[in-house]
Amino acid sequence: MTDPVHVARFHGWFHLVTGAWPLVHRRSFEQITGPKVDVWLLQTVSGLLVTIGWTQIRAAEAGVAPARGLARQLGTLTASTLLAIDVVYATRRRIRPVYFLDAAFQVLWLTAWYRSGKPENPDKA
Repeated sequence: MTDPVHVARFHGWFHLVTGAWPLVHRRSFEQITGPKVDVWLLQTVSGLLVTIGWTQIRAAEAGVAPARGLARQLGTLTASTLLAIDVVYATRRRIRPVYFLDAAFQVLWLTAWYRSGKPENPDKA
């Protein structure tokens, strides 16, 4: 079984790095993913992914069940959202097919979370 602490940490770093990429070097990001009309939206989503990643990393290190449970919820819900957006809009050709690769990563994250065992209840201390 995959350790949920490791999943939270690695998933957090994945979000942090992929979220920071367009903020640090937009040109290389757009070479792969295609030009973005609304740069403010790209920056907003990127900032949110950095925030999510940082939160997952910190929750993994907290060492308490509620924080780890929240890291799991944040990870699975974020992966589900990105998976849906990637598949729907890449299928409709609104975004480049490279987003199917991101969809595959989201499936891998969901699988890792599933294999990490029973969710810890974030409502209980």
